[in-house]
Amino acid sequence: MISKWKAKLEDPANKKKVLIYTAVMAVFWLKMYIVQSGIFNLDIENFNEALILAFNPLSSIFLLFGVGILLAGRKGMLAMYIVGSLLLYFNILFYREYSDFLTIPMLGQAANLAGLGGSITDILSWTDLFLFVDIFAAVFLLFYLNGKRLTSFQPKRKEGFILAALAVPLFIVNIGWAQTERTELLQRAFDRNMLVKYIGVLNFHAYDIVLQGQTEAKKTFADSNELVPVLNYLNETKSGAGEEMKGAAEGKNVILLSLESTQTFVVDNTLNGEELTPYFNDLKEEGAYFSNFYHQVKQGRTSDSEFLLDNSLYGLNRGAAFFTHAGNEYEATPEVLDKEGYTSSVMHANDATFWNRNVMYDSLGYDRFYSKKDFDVTEEKSHSWGYMDEYFFEDSLEKMEQMEEPFYNKMITLTNHHPFTLPEDKQLIEKGETSSQTLNNYFQTIRYQDEALKQFVEEFKQSDLYDDTVLVIYGDHFGISENHQQAMGEYLDKDINDYEQFQLQRVPLLMIGEGIEGKEYDTVGGQIDLRPTLMNMLGVEDNNPIQFGQDLFNEDRQELMVTRDGNFANEEYVGVNGTCYDRETGEEVEDAACGEGFEQAEEELALSDSVVYGDLLRYLDETEMIEEKETTDK
Repeated sequence: MISKWKAKLEDPANKKKVLIYTAVMAVFWLKMYIVQSGIFNLDIENFNEALILAFNPLSSIFLLFGVGILLAGRKGMLAMYIVGSLLLYFNILFYREYSDFLTIPMLGQAANLAGLGGSITDILSWTDLFLFVDIFAAVFLLFYLNGKRLTSFQPKRKEGFILAALAVPLFIVNIGWAQTERTELLQRAFDRNMLVKYIGVLNFHAYDIVLQGQTEAKKTFADSNELVPVLNYLNETKSGAGEEMKGAAEGKNVILLSLESTQTFVVDNTLNGEELTPYFNDLKEEGAYFSNFYHQVKQGRTSDSEFLLDNSLYGLNRGAAFFTHAGNEYEATPEVLDKEGYTSSVMHANDATFWNRNVMYDSLGYDRFYSKKDFDVTEEKSHSWGYMDEYFFEDSLEKMEQMEEPFYNKMITLTNHHPFTLPEDKQLIEKGETSSQTLNNYFQTIRYQDEALKQFVEEFKQSDLYDDTVLVIYGDHFGISENHQQAMGEYLDKDINDYEQFQLQRVPLLMIGEGIEGKEYDTVGGQIDLRPTLMNMLGVEDNNPIQFGQDLFNEDRQELMVTRDGNFANEEYVGVNGTCYDRETGEEVEDAACGEGFEQAEEELALSDSVVYGDLLRYLDETEMIEEKETTDK
């Protein structure tokens, strides 16, 4: 047997075949290594991690080309080369925009691409053409032979099988090696940067398929018993409503104003001596302003912030619940307020199907969705992502003045959205002068948004609504991603380490209305806390026990804010990527100080996920009946 294989390997045609296999795979390996090490920000910390990064493409390459040969020989090998290249490129584009990697649920949100407009063109670059030059090298290597000599390289199915089979031991070696740096690696599905660093982007996608299968199975096999640990955890860790603002807005209208891509760092800050948000800086003195309030979104971005707000549940780590779980049963804020006589609506001058809102809003119990078709959207009033804020605010206020009261209305702005461009006559401040064009533009759209906000709030104050309404203004998510850390460091004149990047995830939260004192709160909180806070202010008894947020005004609340990455902030510490920092000074402290925080963050995310993935709120009435029976028996 050995002599037979030796003879085959010594055959000139087979030697050439092996060389061609090796050359094609080596070219693709080089491409993957350049992309993973040079384009993705994977934070390589030591030489061992650098070696793992160089090794991890091999198993996926063997599998990719093995399957290609199995299916269609040389043509199959080339087809897989192109498929692999496109998958890498789509991840590059996605990473430029979101600092994240594609997942199966995100692919199901392809409908959103129709609304990206200038955002897509902004992340494209003519230099991207060089990412496809290697395909011509692969074509040359696989098809350079003329017709008479074509038979000298004909891949066989068994050779494809051998290549694909070799991927298995290579992956096992990869995982074992990676575990020397990070134990229980595959349990950390929330940290996609880490997964790609240790197993490679193509292996990550294979693993993501496995996760998707597990996700689909969770709802199928879920039952009411899975609510018990959730309820136990919430009863042990979450405090009730506080007394400070209880009933302060009872019976009043609620206007929730979601400011697109607005971060707290712009508040009370300047560019070339000019305030970025002069109106908001003054306005926050009139109400309850929370300076340590964080967004908690992931891939769902604005839709995640809406999900957190209306359900006090965490968004998903992969994809967006607005797409993947729009068919779930929820006990959302609009449903609860409906029983109190409120009408509910959302205003967003974008396509109704964007983020699947037209479906999800029905599931959440909203009475009306004012989408693009309900506004006077013209070319003159639009730019980039669409209807400009000043016109959106004007139209929205007119609609609210006609609403039946009391109402619960959410407004979602558009203009301050990547790529952050404005018509010249709307530019109220000079661009920045950092190394990031995105950040430079951001200053202008933030300044424009502030001026539009001024127009809206001042007109609102003159309307009949003002005395009977609580206005809640909050940022939905970050605008400047970690891809622009160098530029942020230039602007803020500091090094942007993990702690500073974490602190940049704070977004404004301001509540204005009769009975709300002008006061700044340094309470650590997040978007998941908005629902219980509002319900307490409205004096509404919220009977849904599955809420992970707490009243922000409750002095007895446990100050814990958990991000979708498993990081956290509490009264004393900030825990980021396994490192512990003093929250006030940003100095590193003993990791043990954050151990409990990391554990609780992981538990809380897992329990919230079990509710959403298992659609467990459908069992809520059943669980309540069981609890009542147990109480009666006692």
